[in-house]
Amino acid sequence: MAFIFATSAVRAGFCAAMMAFALCGPVRAEEPVKPLAVTEWRAAGDKSKTRIVLEFDRAPTLHWFYLDNPHRLVIDLPDARLATGGDAPAPAGLVSAMRFGAMAANRTRLILTSDSPFVVENLDVRSEAENRHLLSLDLGASSERAFSAALDDRASITGSTRAEKSDRLGARAERADGRLSVVIDPGHGGIDAGATGVGGTAEKVITLEFAEALAKRLETDGRFVVHLTRKDDTFLALDERVRIGRQHEAALFISLHADSIGLKDLRGATVYTISEQASDELAATLADSENRADSAGGIIAPEAPTEVADILVDLVRRETQSFSMVFARTLAGELSERIQLIKNPVRSAGFRVLKAPDVPSVLVELGYLSNQGDEMQLKDPVWRAKAVDGIARAVSLFLFKPKDGVRG
Repeated sequence: MAFIFATSAVRAGFCAAMMAFALCGPVRAEEPVKPLAVTEWRAAGDKSKTRIVLEFDRAPTLHWFYLDNPHRLVIDLPDARLATGGDAPAPAGLVSAMRFGAMAANRTRLILTSDSPFVVENLDVRSEAENRHLLSLDLGASSERAFSAALDDRASITGSTRAEKSDRLGARAERADGRLSVVIDPGHGGIDAGATGVGGTAEKVITLEFAEALAKRLETDGRFVVHLTRKDDTFLALDERVRIGRQHEAALFISLHADSIGLKDLRGATVYTISEQASDELAATLADSENRADSAGGIIAPEAPTEVADILVDLVRRETQSFSMVFARTLAGELSERIQLIKNPVRSAGFRVLKAPDVPSVLVELGYLSNQGDEMQLKDPVWRAKAVDGIARAVSLFLFKPKDGVRG
């Protein structure tokens, strides 16, 4: 009887399984996940700021972090098999290499490598349409200290699709010895001689000699550590000058020039800040001339998408612009007591060398080599000492004198 009972139970179980099969149908194999496809890659920028845009056919899930030795940004896309249909775009700006590859069956990793320290200033994903989702990534040049701090901050964070924009201007710390960093940029250099005076004086020589004298004066003060963007007759691209300012976490960036213009009677010093629209025709002309400096070294800026080109001025924070203007007015005031200035000495235009988003920056036209009187003064040690004294005094007032409870 026990045998008969067991057999009946097996038959009943078998019948139940057959009924379930009949009702539910055959068990189907799980359909493979459609690869997350990148439909377009774009990269543009320079050594101070770079934007990378990836277009996906659906919203990606990602997390990102930094690696050092060398400086790298890693973006992981879990549950994805990237179907790009091609290679990554050519490196641009801060990014010296871009590569991607599968880490597992359904996991892809993108690695962006840089030859210099950087920080992620913005990373977000937005949906433009059902099958068009944009990952926008903005990188900015930084110091080794800032990169190391960012690496530590991200070490335990995953799954984020947005990074807070950096605020190094407000967070900039003094050095351990209490001094503040000032970067002085002698305009031109190397194959780019700059302007030539009516008496044959080369702008690149005047700016370097003046920068060395100013650096010596500021360092004698004891409250500043001074860096020159160039220390000899070397060509330096404009974006490299900006990168150096950010790398040294400059509290101030001062670019020195002595241009030549068509108005031979115009003479005196001028202080410029950055602006999207030039304050006047003279400012616009000088900015156009200075912004072409890279062409002397054979550097041709790539044509960037409009959304990338527009951010170069837009990302100069209002706070930085405000501080730059405060310093420009302070500087003009101090110089006016020592040397001759042109009428309306504080002006503005779209100077590329002043575009660091978090470093108050000014361009100082010490004088005009197209004017014989200015050329003679620029080579005069007595005049130079007066001008150096005025700039050093302005730097001290700006960085150490309280302004509405906030130090610049």
